[in-house]
Amino acid sequence: MTKKLIAFDLDDTLAISKSLISDRMAELFTKLLSHYHVCIISGGKIEQFHMQVVDRIDASAEQLSHLHLMPTCGTRYYRYDVTNETWKLQYAEDLTPEQKKHIIEVLEQSAKEQGLWVDEPYGELIEDRNSQITYSVLGQQAPAEVKYAWAEKNAETKLKLRDLIAERLPDLEVRLGGTTSVDVTRIGIDKAYGIQKLMDELNIGTDDILYFGDKLDEGGNDYPVKALGIDSIAVEKWEDTAFALDGILGVTQ
Repeated sequence: MTKKLIAFDLDDTLAISKSLISDRMAELFTKLLSHYHVCIISGGKIEQFHMQVVDRIDASAEQLSHLHLMPTCGTRYYRYDVTNETWKLQYAEDLTPEQKKHIIEVLEQSAKEQGLWVDEPYGELIEDRNSQITYSVLGQQAPAEVKYAWAEKNAETKLKLRDLIAERLPDLEVRLGGTTSVDVTRIGIDKAYGIQKLMDELNIGTDDILYFGDKLDEGGNDYPVKALGIDSIAVEKWEDTAFALDGILGVTQ
């Protein structure tokens, strides 16, 4: 395969929502780092990336130097410093305190108006991720099976909530996030922004990239990458991604 960079969403692409990657995926992912630059770009915080993926792979320093971590939908970028054996922040497109306050107020008001404000959530309903504010309908720590059950019945409800929030925050970017979440960032700072930054960093073009995501339809947080003209593979679960990676590595090796 002629691609130089393979990029992934995280939840429902590399792993079950908020869960560790499987042993099979950890093995495939590590092998991939020996042949390609690899990027994870997703809505979660950097701590989530480490817990779900980085801490699960047995990769050398050289392999880690090929890994690019872009949490909060590409509003932040971390790269491994081989000399100091640490992850270094390359940029952060943080929201201002005033923006954060306003966003949180709008998220709470909109959710309550739509009857979606849970009195006893699984963890925080609204999380300040510095460069992104995320509202999770059931709470940040809701079990995967509970989230999937809710999402299956409430896809239209979630879309209506997203549209209402976007209407009230016209100067900000509002996207459908994970299984039960809505993400808010600065305008124009989305996954396409992150991927474009990475293309500049690696001196590559759109034809050099292959992207995997579970929300590639218009309005989903993976769609901006597809809209750049990047070859994209739509998946529904991590097993779909693993199947494709088996094929890619089979041709590569």
